[in-house]
Amino acid sequence: MLFIILLTVLSSVLLYIILKPNNYWKKRNVLQVGDIMYKFMISKLSMPEICRAICDKHEVEAIGTSTGTVQTLLLKNTQDIQAVLTGEFQKFHSRGFLINPNDILANNLLFINDFQKWKIIRQKLTPVFTSARLKNMFYIMDRCARDFVDLVDDNQHLKKKPYTLVYTYTTAAIGASVFGIDTQAKSTMNSPYVAMMWKALTPTLKANLILLTANVFPDLYKLFKLRTLGDYEKQFIGIMKTVMESRKHDTQKRHDFIEICLELKKQGLLKDTTSGYELEPSDEMLAAQAFFFFAAGADTSATVMHFALTELASNPDILARLHKEIDEVFEANKTDEITYDDLDKLQYLDMIISESMRKYPPVGILQRICTRDSVVLPSGVTVEKDVVCIIPVMAIQRNEKNYPDPEVFDPERFAPENVSNIKKYTYLPFGEGNRHCLGGRFSRVQIKVGMARLLRRFTLTPQKLQPIAFEKSAFGLRAADIFYDLKLRDF
Repeated sequence: MLFIILLTVLSSVLLYIILKPNNYWKKRNVLQVGDIMYKFMISKLSMPEICRAICDKHEVEAIGTSTGTVQTLLLKNTQDIQAVLTGEFQKFHSRGFLINPNDILANNLLFINDFQKWKIIRQKLTPVFTSARLKNMFYIMDRCARDFVDLVDDNQHLKKKPYTLVYTYTTAAIGASVFGIDTQAKSTMNSPYVAMMWKALTPTLKANLILLTANVFPDLYKLFKLRTLGDYEKQFIGIMKTVMESRKHDTQKRHDFIEICLELKKQGLLKDTTSGYELEPSDEMLAAQAFFFFAAGADTSATVMHFALTELASNPDILARLHKEIDEVFEANKTDEITYDDLDKLQYLDMIISESMRKYPPVGILQRICTRDSVVLPSGVTVEKDVVCIIPVMAIQRNEKNYPDPEVFDPERFAPENVSNIKKYTYLPFGEGNRHCLGGRFSRVQIKVGMARLLRRFTLTPQKLQPIAFEKSAFGLRAADIFYDLKLRDF
């Protein structure tokens, strides 16, 4: 009932805003287009596609628009993007997502706007993703990759839904990396977190309404005390508390995230030595960081793998070269083993993953909100306080000025001899600057070992595949209905 009322109110208010004259950007000599949230609501397109269409249509460096009541600026100039993400970070540190204090998980995520709180959590979590930590954690991801291949082999029903397969792998692998491997379970793919994360992260009308309200009508968001992750709060925090309690006196080194959480709790208050800001490492705060692993990694990593496999089915020559590289690594070991160090030898696979993220960025737009009175960007555009800047990642990475023949899947763009030709701030799958994605390295390891083991045993039936349409998502690019045929290889 609440969401019927909310939808009615939102529709009425948004219609009023659209019909009301808005000359905010015109008065500032910036090209102005219609409200992008209205376009999102009435179309079947994702927001990254909407932003790309606008950017492709207008040959200017910045485009003024709005998202409901919020003045918004689309940035295409790389110097402006650098200023927002890096150079003027203190003025653009916030992602601009409104969160209610009663939304315990969301209010403690790395997405939070509270700069001091974000900074100290970021400081404490950064060591989780060092090469040394990932090397120690690799046995978990490799075990999950083995079980993933067995799942593909055994489950004919899931083979008809390949996105569900790769999503099961990425979610289960993150679950095992957070909570450790359940030694009683026959397979790590039998993870209790897969269904929960699928429900939490799949774009829905309810999720889009809450996001819309938080970003466009903040007063309504506060009035209704809406929560973005409230449906999963009790269950997830309960799991974290149970697991941490059971592991308090465990002396075995597991190298998972729970082990790191227990170390943080032993340290007591987290303190920023620069500002003196202190934060209690509560179960709720740590549970939010664990949830962040899933929220930021499960869907995005699955999307990268899914589109990479889609393109490999469409490009048999690229697939054949990749098979050769993978086979050489396994055969050099003379076993069915692959090590963390072996991943560095899979250079062509790395190029394929990079090109997949270029053509299909799992996060198709980034946003930052101006927190100071005004900032003059390098292009000369003035950004006032509370204006949201959108970096249209999909538009930038599919712009022919940045990438010739952008619709062509070409891993050679990321060959060692060609990487230096890529312009700074035109490749942003993990963002850039101080708020770049912490889990980028983890994600790449997870994807590489999963694809290496999958394509060691399986190949793809050649077929021309292209997404007809992406799902209606506010930030990501998703096309879960694409089917590619995985079949056992003949050695």
